[in-house]
Amino acid sequence: MRFLIIGLGIYGENLARDLTEMGHEVIGADCKASQVEALKDAIRTVYLIDASEESQLSVLPLRNVDLVIVAIGENFGASIKTVALLKKAGVKHIYARATDTLHYAILKGFDIDRIVTPEQRAAVDLAHELELGPPVTTLKIDDAHVVISFTVPGLFYGMKYADLLRHLSDTYSLQVIAGARPTEHRNLLGITHPELEVFDIADASARVQEGDRLTVYGMRDKIRQLCQKVES
Repeated sequence: MRFLIIGLGIYGENLARDLTEMGHEVIGADCKASQVEALKDAIRTVYLIDASEESQLSVLPLRNVDLVIVAIGENFGASIKTVALLKKAGVKHIYARATDTLHYAILKGFDIDRIVTPEQRAAVDLAHELELGPPVTTLKIDDAHVVISFTVPGLFYGMKYADLLRHLSDTYSLQVIAGARPTEHRNLLGITHPELEVFDIADASARVQEGDRLTVYGMRDKIRQLCQKVES
């Protein structure tokens, strides 16, 4: 896919680099020469322009990309104006970053594809990590529901998975999607390293081992209750 990222600060730069490493074509734009210089050799094309100015925005290949991502964070006004100009230009698919609730509310009025809140997402992930222990990965489904992947706490070591799944379902209404276990692998140099492998948690003989990871789906409040149980 072809992406246009407007705003190449910390968030925009990392997004551009990650998408490029994944094999996508990335075009970037920023009004700061230092940001442009940092990415000029890392992504396909980068423009030194102020995208909140209509005359400058027009030089970007808006019609030749699959998605435009407005990653501007520190300049609230520039973010809003850029999104407005993109809508005026007829850009069909727009993601935009919001840095606070007011920013989010204004962007909501533009009827764009998605509003991204990386700071809030990072805070949620950190909160879960502090409760369940690292590493924790969270995917928000809506305001009430999440998918969360975490290392099984020591409280459950040795328990049969059949009993753990029943406990999580009956007590917390959590649905277990998958279980994974670190397994030693040897690379071409003969060096061993652990890699997670999905295993059959429905196996009647399977028991929780140290390092096992679960991916579960459920309500945020129920996951919070589980966290409180683990901490107590």
